[in-house]
Amino acid sequence: MNIIIVGCGKVGFTLAETLSSEGHDISVVDNKEDALSRLSALDVITIKGNGSSYRVLLDAGVKDCDILIAVTNRDEINLLCCLIAKKAGNCRTIARVRNPEYYGEIDFIKDELGLSLAINPELAAASAIYHLIRCPSAIDLNSFAKGRVQMLSLVLPEHSPWDGRSLIDISAERSTPLLIPIVESHQKAVIPDGRTVLRAGDRVSIIVPNELLGDTFQRVGICSKPIKDVMIMGGGTVAYYLARRLIQSHIHVTIIELDKQRCEELSDLLPRANVIYGNASNEQLLLEEGLERTDAFVSLTNFDEENIMLALYANKMSHAKLITKINKTNFNCVIDEIPVGSVVSPKHLTAETILHYARALRPSPDSDMEAVHMLADNQVEALAFRIKDQSSVTNQTLNDMHIKKGVLVGAIIREGKVIVPSGQDCILPGDFVIIVTTLKRINSIRDILE
Repeated sequence: MNIIIVGCGKVGFTLAETLSSEGHDISVVDNKEDALSRLSALDVITIKGNGSSYRVLLDAGVKDCDILIAVTNRDEINLLCCLIAKKAGNCRTIARVRNPEYYGEIDFIKDELGLSLAINPELAAASAIYHLIRCPSAIDLNSFAKGRVQMLSLVLPEHSPWDGRSLIDISAERSTPLLIPIVESHQKAVIPDGRTVLRAGDRVSIIVPNELLGDTFQRVGICSKPIKDVMIMGGGTVAYYLARRLIQSHIHVTIIELDKQRCEELSDLLPRANVIYGNASNEQLLLEEGLERTDAFVSLTNFDEENIMLALYANKMSHAKLITKINKTNFNCVIDEIPVGSVVSPKHLTAETILHYARALRPSPDSDMEAVHMLADNQVEALAFRIKDQSSVTNQTLNDMHIKKGVLVGAIIREGKVIVPSGQDCILPGDFVIIVTTLKRINSIRDILE
């Protein structure tokens, strides 16, 4: 597809990188030359100019465009870009809308401007962090089938009952279903087989029905308690969205913010939160506000380096669950080696959403793509498909299907029941199927076959 991206900040760059690797024709518009220069290593077209200009969009090829994605740092510009593109080329339009006031009216805005999709990276990040706080033993968590199935990631602790055991032995332990589709060790992710032996320190992803999450942690040897107190560093938009949701769940929230005016705004918006005016890098302040006693510590400042340092300090001074916002993902291999807890990236979540949307536009007679999650530093994808009709993947056992190497059928949801499949199970029309793969460009359920 022909895709125009307006705005070449962190989110725009990630989208250009991801979508061009998918084989799409990408044009990027930005009025800053230095921003566009970062794209020199990618197979994309760059246009210097104002993305809300009709003339500039014509130069970018809006009349032949399939999707226009506006992700500048100003909501008003993004919405105007989409409006012009809709009128000029009648293409699908996607806008980043960050302002909570605008997003509260997003249904009206979408209808009036004809938006195909509105994305709020900060709200998505806050939602991801919230779910991690509600499931404190997981370092990553992805939901499928409207929350009926979870894929959780955890680090296998020392003295775990699973340490030194093969997957086939672990699976035979109990009748309750679970499947381990990804094992990461030394930054390398693999789709294991039954002979794979787990070791303490491995990062393990597990597909499990939602109601069995607690049982799974017990089996791994992880004991956790509910989080009742959260400290948030930085009072930006992500912090606001997160605090609002935590307070609704009766969790005590402390926010430390350096900007006095923003503190006053947050105090008005979140009267039940404990908003502190001060520098989050002040060790004495953190200790006075209860760092050593808090259940969760969330670093949400505007600077990755500060977030990392705060997380490292919290790791030293407390037993809190750590969640760290990271925007730059250039050094993931280093970040994975240091104790900063769960890492959340708003731009990564945005890229996932748009990637799912772009793939879902490609028609498939037998399946609809319901979700895309990029895992293990983009080494692995977890995909969800709704099976529409009879096809080459239905009404035969998985053993009889010629499934590509690097593809695993992780779960089948049939009439609300979760099936962790064996080789004797079949895929049927109407099923919801989760696929885990190290391959790229899987757009239809048929693509899993050789």
